[in-house]
Amino acid sequence: QVQLVESGGGLVQTGGSLRLSCAVSGRTWSSYRMAWFRQAPGKEREFIARIATSSGVTYYTDFVKGRFTISMDNASNTGYLQMNNLKPEDTAVYYCATTALVSTTPAGYPNWGRGTQVTVSS
Repeated sequence: QVQLVESGGGLVQTGGSLRLSCAVSGRTWSSYRMAWFRQAPGKEREFIARIATSSGVTYYTDFVKGRFTISMDNASNTGYLQMNNLKPEDTAVYYCATTALVSTTPAGYPNWGRGTQVTVSS
């Protein structure tokens, strides 16, 4: 079984930055993809970015390009999401997830953390 634990969320002003962490433990694949999703109240969970742990190849959704950066420390099995120039519309619960597949939909990810709240004040 795989466990994912997110941390690093909080309250930040518009234009501020946060770095989220996702610690992975348990029986995981030798190589996999980690992704970050977010879900705002009343909205569907949406894909933000993913990274392949073996190659480091990343993929981002358009609305975060240039502001968010996903990275992975394979030695510690910890993923990160650096978020800069945050906006009030970035307010959501942020989740990390892992999969052996190539996917941008929540259904493609069998393993999830419980999420961390990010609130951006205007």
